[in-house]
Amino acid sequence: MPKLPEVVRNPLAHIARRWTPSPVTVQRACAAALAMAVVIVVTGGAVRLTSSGLGCPTWPKCTDQSLTATSEMGFHGAIEFTNRMLTYVLCAAVGWAIIAVRSQKPWRRSLTRLGWAQFWVVMGNAVLGGITVLTGLNPYVVSGHFLLSSALITVAVVTWQRAREGDRAARPLVGRPVQQLAWVLTVGCALLIAVGTVVTGAGPHAGDSTEVHRIPIDWKTVAQLHADLAWVVVALTLALWFVLRAVDAPAGPKARTRDLFVVLMAQGVIGYVQYFTHLPEVLVGLHMLGSALIWIGVLRVVLSMRERPSAQLDIPGPAQSGSALASTA
Repeated sequence: MPKLPEVVRNPLAHIARRWTPSPVTVQRACAAALAMAVVIVVTGGAVRLTSSGLGCPTWPKCTDQSLTATSEMGFHGAIEFTNRMLTYVLCAAVGWAIIAVRSQKPWRRSLTRLGWAQFWVVMGNAVLGGITVLTGLNPYVVSGHFLLSSALITVAVVTWQRAREGDRAARPLVGRPVQQLAWVLTVGCALLIAVGTVVTGAGPHAGDSTEVHRIPIDWKTVAQLHADLAWVVVALTLALWFVLRAVDAPAGPKARTRDLFVVLMAQGVIGYVQYFTHLPEVLVGLHMLGSALIWIGVLRVVLSMRERPSAQLDIPGPAQSGSALASTA
């Protein structure tokens, strides 16, 4: 039996033998995957806020007879089907990142694994999105769908950061108590986002104009808890910033903490305005974008607390040098 050519047996290795991307290309590919992870959160929110969650009433097809939306399905079908198609754009962005990190020289196995981790999270969330439709927008499944999108953002941020670093062991830039405070802040943000999904599952904007099951609790009470947690996160962010200044930490951690505080303030304004204006769709959509940016912000804070110098040039990492990370917002 003839041996299959390498391009068939291992296409990534075949590409890697013939192409060496520059470090900037690798970083841009990872940044593109992160940007698309945020975009898919926003467009998913648009589906819910336009009551298009069941615009395609089944999955994986749009209807039992058609793979795509039809003209009879109108606006809602077009919105839902467009969001499904954007999943392929997300897959392309993640695929481009995988190819880029696999082809760079020297090959970094850990970075390639992070790229593949993004791919599998995307696949898992696509299936969960299908289950969301098949269960008639069950609020618990919808919440899981959003949280898995946050997991994708987590892996994408780590991949993007690691593409800008070396592979040596991480060296802390601040003391252990400061690192622990940063992790407490991270846990607080995670709880804030999780409670936010409960507000979504109990409140208005169920995702479809028909009767949709909601989480059987008073959404205003949960919204108050959400607001209280937001103030806790703001207080922790301020405390971390003051501690970093007190211990004369490098510029990187201080800048990342400051950036997080700015995003939190903007998110807080949007949150209160949307609450007192009875949750207009545009503001709710901006609030979902803010949620993704807050999570990116807190991850950048944690990652800025250490550095991984290049094994070849022994160049300080971006956190120590204080160079600004490229913004995804």
